[in-house]
Amino acid sequence: MIVYEVNLSVDWAIADDYRRWLAEHVREMLALPGFIDAQRFDVLQSPAGGERAEFCVQYRLRDAAALDAYLAEHAAAMRADGVTRFGDRFSASRRVLLAVD
Repeated sequence: MIVYEVNLSVDWAIADDYRRWLAEHVREMLALPGFIDAQRFDVLQSPAGGERAEFCVQYRLRDAAALDAYLAEHAAAMRADGVTRFGDRFSASRRVLLAVD
């Protein structure tokens, strides 16, 4: 199993709108092949020190092939939706984790 983690830093002024959009975005992601489930988090402690709202989404995917397919076929469009709606008022970083247990 693969965990695809997205960490988001959002201007406080748009945090509520972003959170609502993110809930729908996660539902759309879960409709894609290979996605098993997801969990959303509000980040309580971070290096930013509360200057921005911070969220984390962890998606579980069936395997690395499912992630590769997402990145090749869907990632650009899914990411562009957030940029179109919120511009530069948020930033995202991503990492991929491999379950070992």
